[in-house]
Amino acid sequence: MTKICTGASMSLDGYISGPAETGFEHLFKWYGNGDVAVPTADPAMTMQMTAVGAEHFRGIIDSTGAIVVGRKLFDAVGGWGGNHPIGCPVVVMTHSVPDGWPREDAPSRSSPTASRARSSRPRRSPATRTSASTAARSRASANAGLLDEIWIDLVPVLLGGGTPFFDELTGAPVELEGPVSVAEDRDVTHLRYRVRKG
Repeated sequence: MTKICTGASMSLDGYISGPAETGFEHLFKWYGNGDVAVPTADPAMTMQMTAVGAEHFRGIIDSTGAIVVGRKLFDAVGGWGGNHPIGCPVVVMTHSVPDGWPREDAPSRSSPTASRARSSRPRRSPATRTSASTAARSRASANAGLLDEIWIDLVPVLLGGGTPFFDELTGAPVELEGPVSVAEDRDVTHLRYRVRKG
């Protein structure tokens, strides 16, 4: 059974980016702080993680069937050149096909739904890998009761402001079960929670 998951590298005070979209050197430090080479689906990108981080990241790759991202992130990274590092389909939340992507090959269509993302790769789960531009999507999924799991890479830094992972939840409190898993790593703690239904 597939699940809808959301995840992010988050500061200890709850932000996925700092003021004016800063702080990423802290939030993603764990992607390059070890001696284990972690190849990605992009041959030009290999990360250097700790053994714990590498195992965690490989678990994300193995379990993710599609990724939902915002248009701002998609444009900022040039659509990953058509090949996301995790190597799975990307659903872009947008109202128009991004420039330079032929309509028949576009990685998205307007306003995709969670159920559509869920069907992208039946045996794996769609994930919203949250950036500042898609935090609202994670909140919307939580408000609609669509989330099954929340993955947090908790980074020991206080950003003091910026974009929170979750805010303005209409159905709060949203109760979570777990942590289902905890992996203590250098510069980060990897946490996974299950969203309690009903």
